[in-house]
Amino acid sequence: MYEDFYGFTEKPFSKTPDPRFLYHGSKHREALARLLYAVEERDLILLTGEIGCGKTTLSRALMDELDDSYRVMLFINPRLTPMEFLRTLAIRLDIAEPSQFKTDLLEQIGGELFSLYQRGICPVLIIDEAQLIPHRETFDEIRLLTNFQLDDQNLMSVVLMGQPELRKRLMHRAYEPLRQRIGMQYDLKPLTLAETSEYIDFRLSVVGGAAGFFTLPAVEVIYTYAQGVPRKINHAASLALLEGFGCEATMIDVEIMEAVMRELDLSGVWN
Repeated sequence: MYEDFYGFTEKPFSKTPDPRFLYHGSKHREALARLLYAVEERDLILLTGEIGCGKTTLSRALMDELDDSYRVMLFINPRLTPMEFLRTLAIRLDIAEPSQFKTDLLEQIGGELFSLYQRGICPVLIIDEAQLIPHRETFDEIRLLTNFQLDDQNLMSVVLMGQPELRKRLMHRAYEPLRQRIGMQYDLKPLTLAETSEYIDFRLSVVGGAAGFFTLPAVEVIYTYAQGVPRKINHAASLALLEGFGCEATMIDVEIMEAVMRELDLSGVWN
């Protein structure tokens, strides 16, 4: 479609969390550095950020950075009871027949974690959308995973990722034991106007586009709409490319963006 018209190798603003498109601005660069450090130290880290700020893309980038000495277990639907969580973890650890009894199940998990340690492999548990975990007791099981340790290090690393309400939830005194286990945390903030411009240019460069294809006034319109949230930037920019393709525009200017904003307003998104 518009890819051929503009000479792109693929769509530059896809919704999929492709780590090739991770914009290495200061915020995302620091977040990834903290994630890598926590994993290397076999620590528990908390990463929060608004919807669409790039947490999931960061998790994919983290996975790409890890070599064969790490074993990643990604939970993308954490709506689990404590036993469902433990049994799912056991299955991800390749335990063939997870026990129905919690004590035995924990023994199985601990034994497999120690076996991985002996083989020089660090298990990394990544829980995305952790604010959706329904039971406090499930958080307790996550905390207790940090009890699997040797004298000088934990046997696994845990990454909790979620929206800002996760951080608020964990501030309750009932979660104090878990908070004390969090070795590192980072709150991912939206992009600034300058970063939004760099972000758009970066994604265009990945698919063979040129910097400045979106004029500065056009970027300012996108920023006003998206407020620096990458997912909303992608949405507006994708619509702009379709609009530009329809009128055979050689660049995306403010007139095209205003047409896109009218479209978004009709769907109740732009306000």
